[in-house]
Amino acid sequence: MSQLKQYYEKEVVPGLRETFGYKNMMQIPKLDKIVLNMGLGEAIHNIKLIDSAVEELRMIAGQQPVVTRAKKSIAAFKLRTGMPIGCMVTLRKERMYDFFNKLVNIALARVRDFRGISPKAFDGHGNYSLGIKEHIIFPEIDYDKIEGIKGLNVSVVTTARTDEEGKALLKLLGMPFRN
Repeated sequence: MSQLKQYYEKEVVPGLRETFGYKNMMQIPKLDKIVLNMGLGEAIHNIKLIDSAVEELRMIAGQQPVVTRAKKSIAAFKLRTGMPIGCMVTLRKERMYDFFNKLVNIALARVRDFRGISPKAFDGHGNYSLGIKEHIIFPEIDYDKIEGIKGLNVSVVTTARTDEEGKALLKLLGMPFRN
């Protein structure tokens, strides 16, 4: 079992239960899934970017990503229905906890001038979205072998009902929110 999962069961669950006064164990919020998404608008002109993005996202997530395709044609962007424009991967269970641990303890610590993440990126239902401008903050990415720096969206989906519960859960799990 993942160290973060054990920490959640032994430390976070009692802390949340005490803070919010849950009577049932099923009411206590937990991580549901983490979705990683790379949108590549430049892939319209250079299809080979998709292959490198899929490989880099596979190294980051430890799971094979799915190539996302355009749903509509947009003439102004020379985009046609079905063209590959990004890739995404959904992490659950052990891989989700391992990635969250790596994100919080290793990757975010490698960001220059890091002062914490914004506490305002919750969606109203306890889910958190984080944008990463440079995917090279992850230790798996070899800086010399990449073609270009890409952005990455990380969505942390929880079972919390409110933003307050979601923030308390993520804060207890080690997410470095700024004040």
